[in-house]
Amino acid sequence: MRTIFKIAKTELRDLFYSPIAWLILIIFTFQTGMLFSGTISEIVRSQSMGGKGMNLTLAIFGGQRGLFVAVLSYLYLYIPLLTMGLMSRELGSGSIKLLYSSPITNAQIILGKYCAMLVYGLILVGVLLVYAIYGICTIENVDIPVILAGLLGVYLLLCAYVAIGLFMSSLTSYQIVAAVGTLAVLAVLTYVKGMWQSVPFVREITYWFGLTGRTDNFMFGMIASEDVLYFMVVVMLFLLMTIIRLQGRRQKVGWLMSLGKYAGVWGLAVVLAFMSSRPVFKYYYDATHTEANTLTPNSQEIINRLDGGLTITTYVNILDQYNWLGFPKNYNDDIRRFEQYTRFKPEIKMKYVLYYDTVKNDYLERAFPGMSYEEKAKKVIEMEKLNPKKILTPEQIRAKIDLRTTEGNRCVRLLERESGEKTFLRLYDDYQIFPSESEITAALKRMVMTLPTIGFLSGHGERETDRPGDRNYCMFTHLPMMRQALVNQGFDYKDVTLDKEIPAEINILVIAEMREPMTDVEKVNFDKYVARGGNLVIIGEPGRQGVMAPVLEPFGVKLVDGFLIQPEKPKDPEQEKEDNRNLGPFAGFVAPKNPIDLIVSQPTKEAEELSYAFGFMRPNYVVVMPTATGLEYTTDKGFDVIPLFMSDSTCWNELENTEIVDQEVVFNPEVGEVQKSYPLALALSRKVGEREQKIMILGDADCLSDGELTRTRTPLWTANYVLIQGGFFWLSDGEVPIDVRRPYAIDRKLFVGETGAEVLNYALLGGFPGLLLFLSLFIWLRRRGR
Repeated sequence: MRTIFKIAKTELRDLFYSPIAWLILIIFTFQTGMLFSGTISEIVRSQSMGGKGMNLTLAIFGGQRGLFVAVLSYLYLYIPLLTMGLMSRELGSGSIKLLYSSPITNAQIILGKYCAMLVYGLILVGVLLVYAIYGICTIENVDIPVILAGLLGVYLLLCAYVAIGLFMSSLTSYQIVAAVGTLAVLAVLTYVKGMWQSVPFVREITYWFGLTGRTDNFMFGMIASEDVLYFMVVVMLFLLMTIIRLQGRRQKVGWLMSLGKYAGVWGLAVVLAFMSSRPVFKYYYDATHTEANTLTPNSQEIINRLDGGLTITTYVNILDQYNWLGFPKNYNDDIRRFEQYTRFKPEIKMKYVLYYDTVKNDYLERAFPGMSYEEKAKKVIEMEKLNPKKILTPEQIRAKIDLRTTEGNRCVRLLERESGEKTFLRLYDDYQIFPSESEITAALKRMVMTLPTIGFLSGHGERETDRPGDRNYCMFTHLPMMRQALVNQGFDYKDVTLDKEIPAEINILVIAEMREPMTDVEKVNFDKYVARGGNLVIIGEPGRQGVMAPVLEPFGVKLVDGFLIQPEKPKDPEQEKEDNRNLGPFAGFVAPKNPIDLIVSQPTKEAEELSYAFGFMRPNYVVVMPTATGLEYTTDKGFDVIPLFMSDSTCWNELENTEIVDQEVVFNPEVGEVQKSYPLALALSRKVGEREQKIMILGDADCLSDGELTRTRTPLWTANYVLIQGGFFWLSDGEVPIDVRRPYAIDRKLFVGETGAEVLNYALLGGFPGLLLFLSLFIWLRRRGR
C-alpha cells in the first residue's frame, strides 16, 4: 500500500508540474462557474418578477438541465487529455524499464497511477462542492442528499473514464493515439446499448454495458445498486486488463494465455452484470425529500396486496402504430418502464407476443396502398428484420386471445396473476403514450379488490356509450386509447335500465340528458336506488328542464329555464393591461363582440377541498360548457350542497332566442331573464345509514361528450376531463382514480438578490479561475527557480 501511495504521489507531482492539468482545471472552473452563475441569475430574475420556484435543488444541480448534468457532457473531453500520458509517457521515454527493474508489481504501478487520477478527480469534484456549499447556504430547505447523490454520480463516471483512459494509454507509446483510443472506447460503450438486441441473452449484456443513461438516476436523486455496481465493474474490468497488458510486456507470455486471462476478466464482468441486473438483487435509495423516484404509498399498498406471481404479456400487432414497442431491440427499454414496480415486486415477469391482424393505421395505408394485411405484415417483417416464425397469424392470435372487439387489435398489455385475475393495461393516443403510475396502479388494484361499477341509464334518449359520436359518451366511458376514460382509471361500467331494480353492484348511476320522462315503474325503481344511498351523476341540458324536473326535485335542484349567455366585458385600457398580466396563457385573448353561449369557469375553493384534482386546474386551466343551463338549489331536502363551478356574474339565462348565430342577443329582464352568477355544477351529500350518499349535478351534457373532449378551444387551456377525474374520485370515496400525489417540494426559494447574483457572476467567472491561474503560475515559477 505504501508503494502505491508513493507512485500516486509522484504521479500527482508530475501532473501538477505540467500545464495540462492546470489548464483543464481552470477551464473546468470557468465553464462550470459560467453555468452555475447563469442558472442562479435566471432564477433570481424569475423571483424578482413574482415567479415561484419548485424543486430548486434539482433545477440548479440535477434533473435534466442542472449543473451536474452539464458537467457530465464535459468529462469525456477532459479525461482523455489527462490519461493519455499515464503509461504512454513511460513507454515512449523508456522509463518503464526502470519500473520493471524495481521491486514493484504491475498491480502497484497501475493502482498508483489510478489513485493519482482519483485524487485529481476529487479536486474537480471539489470545485463542484464549492457551488454545492453556496447552494446549501442560499436555497430554502435545500435537499442536501440530492446534491450528494449528484456528486457521487459525477465522480463514479469520472472513475470509469480514468480506468478506460489508463488502459488505452498502456496499449501505445503515442499519447495522441491513446487519447483518440479512449474516445473510441467511450463511443463504443455509448452505442453498445443498442447492439444485438434481437439475441435474447446477448441483448441483456450489451444493454447493461451501455454507458448512456447510467448517471440519470444519480442526477434525479436516486442511488441504485445496479448503477453503482456498473461503474465498479467497468473500473475493475479495465484496470485488470491494464495489469494483464503490463504483464504481457514485462514477461514473455503466450498469446493464448493472455487471451485466456482477458476472457476470464470479461467472463467475471458478464456474470456480475447479469446478476446485478436481476430485480431481486437490486437495491435503491431515494435521496429526494418528496421521494419523487419511488412509488407513492397508495401504489405500494396495492403492490403489497398482490400475493403470488404476476405476468405482464404485451400483445404487439406489428401493423399497429405502436408496433415498435414490441420489437426485440426495444425490450430492455420497455422493461425499464416498470422498474418502480419490480423494485417492490421482483417476481414480475414480462412476455411479448407478436402477431398481425386487422387494425387502423393510416401510416401503413399510405406507405403500402392496396396491400392486404398479410402483405403489409411481410413488409414490416422485412424492414424490421423480425423472425417470421415468431409472428402469429390472425387465426393463431385469435385462438389465444381475441383482441378485436374490446381493443381493436391495438398493442395492449394483459396483466395476469397466478390466481387467475386478469385485466388490460393500454397505450394512449396522447403525447405521453405510456400509462403513468395512476393507470398502472388502477389496473393492479382491479385485480386485488372490487372497484366501483358505474351504471349509465338508458331508455330515455340519454347519451350513448357504446359508439363514438360528437354527442356520445364513448370516450368518457371506455374508449381504450383515452387515458381519462373510466375503464382506464379503474372503474367498471355498464348500461342499465329502470324496468327493474338497479343491481346492487352499481355504486354510481349516471343520468345523462334524459329526453323522455320515466314511467311510474321506472320512477319507483329510481327512488329505491336513491333511498338505499346510491351515488348519482345527473347531467342536464338546455331544453330538458321539463323532462328532468321530476328527477331533480327530490334533491332540491332545478334547471334554470333557457340557456346561459356570457357577454363581453368592457374594460378600460389600464384594466385590460392589468388583467392580461394575471391571465397567464389567456393573455391577449379578446372576447367576441357579441355575447356567446360558451361558458368558461374554474373550480370554486370548496371544489378544490372536495377533490384534489380540481385544485390542479388553477391558475391556468378551465372547464368550458357550450350551451349550458344554470342550476338553482335549496337546502331543505336534507342535503349539504357545494357549488363546484360557477358562471361569471354577468351571465344571464336567455329566454327570447334559441339560436344566437347571426343574431344580436341582449339581456332583457322584462321577459324573466336574470343576470347573476349561476352554479354550473353542484355536489350534494347526506348520510344514509352508515354511508354518505354523494350526488353530482351538471348543467351541461356536451362538456363531457366525445366532440368536446377532442375539441381545441384556442387560446383557452381546457381541462374538461378533470370533471371526470375530480368528480368520480369524490363519488367513489377516493377509491379511483388512484391518488398519486406527492408532497410539495419545500426548496422553492433562493435567498439571493440581483446584487448577489451579479457578485457571484464576477466571482465565478473572474475570481475563482483567476485564483487557480495565480496558483499555477506561482508553482511553475517556483519550480523554474529551483
